Amino acid sequence: MTAYDIIAKKRDGGALSPAEIDFLVQGFVAGSVPDYQMAAWAMAVFFQGMNPRETGDLTMAMVRSGDQINLGSIPGRKVDKHSTGGVGDKTTLVLAPLVAAVGVTVAKMSGRGLGHTGGTLDKLEAIPGLRVNLTEDEFLTNVKNLNIAVVGQTGHLVPADKKLYALRDVTATVNSIPLIASSVMSKKIASGADGIVLDVKTGSGAFMKTTEAAQELAQAMVAIGAHVGRETVALVTDMDQPLGFAVGNALEVKEAIQTLQGAGPEDLTELCLTLGSEMMALAGMCEAAAQGKEILRRAIADGAAIAKFKAFVAAQGGDSKVVEDLTLLPQAKYVLPVLAEQSGFVHSIAAEEIGRCAMRLGAGRETKDSTLDLAVGVVLAKKRGDAVSAGDPLAYMHVNDSGKTSEVATMLKGAFAIGSDKPGEHALIYSRITIHGVENL
Repeated sequence: MTAYDIIAKKRDGGALSPAEIDFLVQGFVAGSVPDYQMAAWAMAVFFQGMNPRETGDLTMAMVRSGDQINLGSIPGRKVDKHSTGGVGDKTTLVLAPLVAAVGVTVAKMSGRGLGHTGGTLDKLEAIPGLRVNLTEDEFLTNVKNLNIAVVGQTGHLVPADKKLYALRDVTATVNSIPLIASSVMSKKIASGADGIVLDVKTGSGAFMKTTEAAQELAQAMVAIGAHVGRETVALVTDMDQPLGFAVGNALEVKEAIQTLQGAGPEDLTELCLTLGSEMMALAGMCEAAAQGKEILRRAIADGAAIAKFKAFVAAQGGDSKVVEDLTLLPQAKYVLPVLAEQSGFVHSIAAEEIGRCAMRLGAGRETKDSTLDLAVGVVLAKKRGDAVSAGDPLAYMHVNDSGKTSEVATMLKGAFAIGSDKPGEHALIYSRITIHGVENL
């Protein structure tokens, strides 16, 4: 068996055996398969694709390349959630404590942001003192005691994915469904989850710009889950405008706290209730989505959800007093409105452009080495379908460097499309995908 033969087989459209895939992945991590051969293989996959069995085998080969978290000492089914990324996507900050408050065990490993999408770890670090780098003992203890811990991925978790992604990034092979699906699912499986809920974003602020592409990716990931014995459910959800109103690390933490207190944006609240009911079903805690949603609504109304958030923050070294005093979060020096120049209705908001505005202000990383300003960002004043008069605020810039405001204000205005007529309703959740098929919602 040689890397050359495996590359040629895939180039010609052949299906690779589990042994061939494992040989290639483990050799790449060990250094016996050089970058140029792995790049050639990735390009062959880009054009020829992989069948569901191959994609599942690739996922597990990447899982075996490094550490795997053993959650066996924690009773019950452990359910993880993953979002494919978007603008203003602070669902983990709401969802993890919310479902933990009703008894779902969430042992979550999250990542950092790059570019126009934010990272959960960066947002959590806006809370004074909160640590995302826990020891394995601390991680497991918090999960056992509180049903929740959210930490950074260890350096030895799925090293094949990290190395392969870096190669794909510079060889124009990122946009391949089998490679994306195996990348996401390898990290979820190595993290020890029994069940996985996927939030697959589609629209202007998502990696998958069309619902068809998002659905194809969702189906591929659900198939991987079935292949390796992890029950997996995916929802295809809207990212044609930012989720909620806040885009920026401390600003999103503030909005998440308000949502857990029952005063959050309608779209963020509804999405978290829907994803949470799916997590409850996978954990065996409810039979129907409507039942799960009602239980979660009660946890918000009776204070259990925000109490769990406070306990989670304190257990990871953070100042839980932020819940009562949001000014303890990092605050920008200036809050500047961006005003509409015409009247009408908001027809669309270019989510990716809003994310880029926040990044320009310092809320996101333009490169992996960029330093974040946790206080800055953008807070929308209008959402799609809202009426607007000339001179009304469209958004507010939270800034520390006033030299950036003119450029960003122009970008923000350009992100809003305003028309004379009120646009029709827009779906928040498009479809639900399981191994049994696609349910359009």
